[in-house]
Amino acid sequence: MLGLNKKDFQLLLIVAVLALLAPFILNPFPEGSGLAQFNAGYPDLMQRFVIFGIFAIGFNILFGLTGYLSFGHAAFLGVGSYAAIWMMKLVTLNVIPAILMAIVFGGLFALIVGFVSLRRSGIYFSILTLAFAQMSYALAYSVLTPITGGETGLQIKATDSPILSNLADGEIGRANLFGMEMGSSYLMNVGNWLFTFNAGYYIAAIFMLISFYVSIRIFRSPFGMMLRAVKSNQQRMNYTGLNSRPYTLAAFVISGMYAGLAGGLMVAMDTQVGPERMFWTASGEVVLMTILGGVGTLIGPVLGAGMIKYMENIISKINDNILHQWFAFMPDGIEDFLVTIIHPFIGKGWHLTLGIVFMLVVIFLPGGLVEGGQRIAGWFGKGKKADAEATDTDAGTKPAE
Repeated sequence: MLGLNKKDFQLLLIVAVLALLAPFILNPFPEGSGLAQFNAGYPDLMQRFVIFGIFAIGFNILFGLTGYLSFGHAAFLGVGSYAAIWMMKLVTLNVIPAILMAIVFGGLFALIVGFVSLRRSGIYFSILTLAFAQMSYALAYSVLTPITGGETGLQIKATDSPILSNLADGEIGRANLFGMEMGSSYLMNVGNWLFTFNAGYYIAAIFMLISFYVSIRIFRSPFGMMLRAVKSNQQRMNYTGLNSRPYTLAAFVISGMYAGLAGGLMVAMDTQVGPERMFWTASGEVVLMTILGGVGTLIGPVLGAGMIKYMENIISKINDNILHQWFAFMPDGIEDFLVTIIHPFIGKGWHLTLGIVFMLVVIFLPGGLVEGGQRIAGWFGKGKKADAEATDTDAGTKPAE
């Protein structure tokens, strides 16, 4: 179905169901409870899950299939964001043209960067992409300020009058999809639980599902097989008379278009752009997401993006006051001791927790979170297989009546 085999279609269906039910899945604890701190079912965070999932899926097409490690992918995210915000400021506040423009400009910039960077491989390629990203950041921060807004960035202002949007004088426009605002939400109260269904999240989720489907088709296509050949042994591939550069450049451009799409969606959800999106740390973040989830896997980058954004937005908000509330039932000495021990790993120290998790995954789960899930499934499978074998043995040794 949809050109996918049964296993891939089931995976796509699972991702679709998870995206649809995310407001329920990410809010497992009732409001007001001590564990409500771990709920992640609010619009801003859910949007980040799917948008950075798209960013990581695109990066995985390049890194996971070809083995080319780019340290400058945030440049395409930033270029896509700037293209989207200018489309909204000048032409229309409808998010579709802005997102399409972000994809186009992200792909065009990736074509330029890839044409130069792919003349080298290995660490030299990585350094070239990093150099392009930092140059782009510097241009956006201080040189091209009339276009980028410099340090303060760009946003929709009351002075903006998009051609295709009917705004009153002094009215600040809002991003919308044919009149439906991205910030509009429906709240559902079920007992002590509060679930939020946000229009912007579901629009971003639809784009994520389309992106995920396209990535599956790329992975299973002859084009994807050629990219795997590049990763396996590019030199041997060249010896056979096949020119690998058009394939790697195509993968680089597709990856850049994914990054541009993510940048456009970020603008659609929050109509402001700053040069910090192009900084090298943003490029490093998508590398961590992909490795943490599982390089070369289909769903791994999405899992990695979700885990990092969850820790960034949830673990970072836990402070000493919350810890004292959790351990208030304990004697004062033990309570203070536990708070002192846990304190370095939460709040501003959430990066330390992320570093430990990343280190453990790299050491014990080289295949990322996907490998961890496969191992757990394998353990359950072995248990069921052992039970089945035991049943068969009992049936075979039982005397006939």
